[in-house]
Formats: sequence, structure tokens, C-alpha cells
Amino acid sequence: MRKVYVLDTNVLLHDPQALFRFEENDLVIPMTVIEEIDRFKKELSEIGRNARHFSRLVDGLREKAKLVDGVKLESGGTLRVALYTEDALRRLPPELRFDHGDNRILAVAMELMEKCDCPVIFVTKDTNLRIKSDVIGLPAEDYESDKVSIEELYSGTAEVLVDGSAIDRFYGQGYLDVEEEFLANQCLTLVDERNPSHTALARYQRSLRRAVPLLRAPKEGIWGIHPRNREQQFAFDLLLNEEIQLVTLVGKAGTGKTLLAIAAGLLKSTDEGHYNRLLVSRPVFPLGRDLGFLPGDIKEKLSPWMQPIFDNVELLLGAVEERGKRKRGYKELVDLGILEIEALTYIRGRSIPKQYMIVDEAQNLTPHEIKTIITRAGEGTKIVLTGDPYQIDNPYVDSASNGLTYLVEKFKSQEIAGHVTLSKGERSNLAELAANLL
Repeated sequence: MRKVYVLDTNVLLHDPQALFRFEENDLVIPMTVIEEIDRFKKELSEIGRNARHFSRLVDGLREKAKLVDGVKLESGGTLRVALYTEDALRRLPPELRFDHGDNRILAVAMELMEKCDCPVIFVTKDTNLRIKSDVIGLPAEDYESDKVSIEELYSGTAEVLVDGSAIDRFYGQGYLDVEEEFLANQCLTLVDERNPSHTALARYQRSLRRAVPLLRAPKEGIWGIHPRNREQQFAFDLLLNEEIQLVTLVGKAGTGKTLLAIAAGLLKSTDEGHYNRLLVSRPVFPLGRDLGFLPGDIKEKLSPWMQPIFDNVELLLGAVEERGKRKRGYKELVDLGILEIEALTYIRGRSIPKQYMIVDEAQNLTPHEIKTIITRAGEGTKIVLTGDPYQIDNPYVDSASNGLTYLVEKFKSQEIAGHVTLSKGERSNLAELAANLL
């Protein structure tokens, strides 16, 4: 049976292409939604671009037929713009009858439900609006075309039970043929069936259907950093492998995501010279109340936002000696052109060849912003994205709809991509306890 979906403003601001994702069902957009989207069209943000894109799409459909009568879509359904009337508002409970944008949209949906024989479903990303809709008897759903359940997110690792002789053979010949099939570059722990303490760490090569040893870090560590647990060893293997061009690291605060990525980037760009420079960026979202405009030029404005990056670089450089004398710091690397810190705001339109690019706090990005970043990669560039889906400051995404988790699921079977979820905190005992208890 065909269904009627009434779309809220936030759905179309999140994904203008939502107009074409409901198959052969009918879509209704209240006029109030058109008015609300019009207020965002002049913004220079991702929301503003989506608003303008939606307006262009609807304007193109308008040329085919009248929007109030319904326009046929290629998917087989129709799109119609519904007008709001005061009679529709009276269908709502007294608490919701005051003239407000959300109430107008609910009123249009309720009127459709009463007049239509087919199911009417209200689609919105607003949690409170879904609650209101449920209370008044109107079926409501979240827009989930790009949602990835955080509980079911691909971890990038797996344990494989094998015979003890197989592990010895793995160490002896440098690989092990695996009958069970895994995803490309999935990190494996080979475990002896009879002796669980007899293990080996490996990465799965899907093209050869075999497990191969992890890349070994130098004895002195990677810029002084040694992996402290199994997941960090997996992460370093992916970060140091030049054939893997896209790496995603997901984990809670203190698991070492950013530090490992920067250490590997400095090794590959400064010591080995495989990349021209290390480019580090992160989205600009404040924690708590914003302090407002910052003085100075672009570098001075970016400094507070990029301080977490500087802290990690200073740690790697050993900025303070035991006597208290300062050694070289991150500014020297910046002056030499080895390290570049840049805001994601200015990445659109760029082409970035042969660079080791790290995008920190990627959980605050939308799927479309992630696509914009990945498509900037030029020949020989490696991109590393790190983040924690449970620490999101962007009000327009959540743990299931952010760009980082979306990217993990979309690229988990690709030969040039690798992923690891880090769970054990290594920053300090206090930080680990706080991450688990608070």
C-alpha cells in the first residue's frame, strides 16, 4: 500500500536528496517548511548550502506540474506542497493550538491523516516533535537513510580460533591462509584453541585470503610512542601502511586516537619522506557557551581551536626537558612547512596531493561534509579520521547519523580502507576512570 510521508524542515536541511529516497510513496511538504527553509538560504554553512540545494530541486520540479496538485517523481511517487489552514490547527489539542511553525506542520499532517485512506507518517529528526506527534496519535519516524547504529558499528577487529601449529606456521612463513572470510584489512587476533595465551596479531588480506603480520614499529618507538595495547598495535599498522589510503579510528577520550595518528604522520612525512607534509584539521565547535569573536589574523583565531593538536605535538617533541629548558616546539615544524594546521572551513575546492591528512573530532561532521573532505584527496594522499561518536557538539547530527560512523560502514569492505575501534584508555588512570564512570 502506498504511504504518505510528511517531511519536516530538519529532514530536508539534513539531506535535500530525501525527496528521492521514499521510493514509490507520496511526499507532502507543508508550506511552513518552505518558509522555514527560506530563512536558512543565505547562510554560508552546510545548512545554508542544503537549503539552497533543496530550493533548486523543488524549483525544477515546479516546471513539470503544479506543486499543490502534485508532481510525479522518478521513483514512482509524487511530491506535493500542502497549504496550512486555521481549520487544521483546531484539530490539535488546546496546548498545541497557538500559532507556531511546528504546530502548523503537525496540523497539516493531522488533516491529511483524517482525510486520506492510506497510512500517513510524519518524518522528523526533532525528538520532541516525534513525542508530540505520538501523543496526538500521528505516526512519526526519524529520517534514517544514513543512520548507523552505534551498537552495531563495525569494530574492525575479530578473534580467530586456530590450532597451535597454525600460529607457529604463521610466525615461520610470515602469513597464514584463512578459510573463514573477513572484511578487507580487518585486524585479527589468532588464538590457540588449547592455549588461549598463545596468540598472534595479524591483518587480513582479502585479495589473497590470508592473514599477514602487522607492520613492526621501530625499537625506539614512533616519535617516542610505543603501542600500549592490542588495539593500538592494530591502529599503528593501518596508520603506517601506505597502501591503506583511508583510516578511521573510533574510541572514547584518552584511547590515543589523535596521538597515534600524529605520531605516525610525523614519521611518514618527516623521517621517511613518503608524504610532503602533515596536514591536521578539525571542525570548529565550542564546548559549552561560545566566547564570541576572536581577535587577530586567521592563525591567531585558529589557535584556541587547534590547541589539542598542539598539545599532542608538544608531547611527541618532548617540549620540556627535565631541567625546565624548552626544546623545539610545534612552531618550528610549522615554520619548516612540515606541519600545517588548517580549519575545515576552507577545504572546499582544494586538491591535496601527497599529504598525510588527519581530521580530528570527525564525529561532528555530517556525511556530506565527510564526502567533501575525502574527495579533496589527491594522488598519494592518506586521510585519517578520528573521533568519538558519544562526544558530539554539532546539534544537527547524533551518534548514529554523524559522518564518521557513516564513513566506517560505507568503506568497511574497501581494499584501500581500514578501521579500528579503540576501547582501552591510556591517558591516565584518572581519565580512564572518568570516561567509564561519568
